[in-house]
Amino acid sequence: MRRVAGIDCGTNSIRLLIADIDGDGRLHDVVRRMEVVRLGEGVDDTGRLSAAALERTRAALADYTARIREHGAEAVRMVATSATRDAANAHEFTAMVTSVLGAAPEVISGDEEARLSFTGAAATLPEPAGQRLLVDIGGGSTEFVRGSGSEVLAAISVDVGCVRMTERHLRSDPPAVSEVDAAAADIRAIVDAALAAADPDRVAGELVAVAGTATTVAAIALDLPAYDADAIDGTELRFEQVAKVTEQLIEADHAARLAIPVMHPGRADVIVGGALVLRTIMERGGADSVIVSEHDILDGIALSA
Repeated sequence: MRRVAGIDCGTNSIRLLIADIDGDGRLHDVVRRMEVVRLGEGVDDTGRLSAAALERTRAALADYTARIREHGAEAVRMVATSATRDAANAHEFTAMVTSVLGAAPEVISGDEEARLSFTGAAATLPEPAGQRLLVDIGGGSTEFVRGSGSEVLAAISVDVGCVRMTERHLRSDPPAVSEVDAAAADIRAIVDAALAAADPDRVAGELVAVAGTATTVAAIALDLPAYDADAIDGTELRFEQVAKVTEQLIEADHAARLAIPVMHPGRADVIVGGALVLRTIMERGGADSVIVSEHDILDGIALSA
């Protein structure tokens, strides 16, 4: 086996996976971590990464670097996605990462982000009879990937995510009806265009959702007493369940969302925006159900390392 490490630095969180890759190309987790650092805080408005966000990210990365060295990973790959693509001062982020990690991050395109997400999820999901459409709902962007088996047939990344929609529209606590309506209209227009590009003929028979928004919605729908990745992975949610959880989150204030047992403290203020994205994708795509996977771009990064 070969030990590798992957780091995914998104708009909302930075995640680490240290894993062993066996002869069949399967990952065996050694360490899997996630910290909410909100690197993309304010980027949609200012176009820049803030000093505070860079410092939060640096602190988490320093801890990850120590763990990588402790566990003796032979190869490391770190990628940065939406917030860093959009920031005018991305060079400050690159310099910080190089100083801490000893290697420069790769600021990848939305297309590559989509393909890595599909690779990571497809490695663990049962192969469907036909094609599947995978959606990766992040903080600043959402990726739509249509594929068959492990082959990617179409991929697109669009600027709609839980942090971006929250900062743009959902400013009251709980959000006002007018704010929710404005966010939903914004999301609907972007999702319609993305679906038309990724799956214009609606041939993908299976919808898969990955990343923190989807797994949190699944955990709430399952009424878990605590977050349990094994219980969530592979869960199939009906549209009615996703719609019910979304309404529950819209009606709750921040304190009530924070009190949900499965809610990560760093996700409580942006989960409404993410749930609206998931609900809209299902609604506009005509999906009766969605399969939620715990495996995503982070697994794809580690496999590619």
